[in-house]
Amino acid sequence: MLRIALAMIFFVSFVACEKTPVLPLNRTSDGLAIKGYDPVAYVTEGMAVPGLAENEFVWKGAVWRFATSEHKALFKLDPERYAPRYGGYCAYAVSQGKTADIDPEAWTIVDNKLYLNLNKDVRGLWEKDRDAYIRQADMNWPHMIGK
Repeated sequence: MLRIALAMIFFVSFVACEKTPVLPLNRTSDGLAIKGYDPVAYVTEGMAVPGLAENEFVWKGAVWRFATSEHKALFKLDPERYAPRYGGYCAYAVSQGKTADIDPEAWTIVDNKLYLNLNKDVRGLWEKDRDAYIRQADMNWPHMIGK
C-alpha cells in the first residue's frame, strides 16, 4: 500500500512539473489574432493598423482581420509571409522559454518577418540584443507549442 501511495505521489509530482504546451497561435478570447490588427499592414504600410470585421479570414484556428480586402487577399496567398513569428506571442518572452501577450503597437520587422512584443519597453530590451534573442527563440519555440 505504501509503494502505491509513493508511486501516486511521484506520478502527480511529475505531471505537475511537466511544461504544458502553448497554443500555436496567441489569440484573444474572441479568437482574434494580433488583437484584430492587420498583419499585412506591418509590412506594406510600415505601421500597426486595426483590421475590420468585414475583412476577416480564419487561418490555423484564429480570426485574422485586415484593413483592406487587398491585404486579406495577400495574406490568403501566403499567410506564413505575414503572420507574426512565434504564433504572435511576445518574441522576447519566447526567447526566455515563456510566453506573454502582446501590444500590437510594439512590433518590429526583421528580415521581412514580423515580431511582436509585450509592450514598447520590452521591445526596447529585445532590440538591445535582437539577433541573439531571435536565435534563442527560434530554438525554444518548437519545444513550446502543442503538437
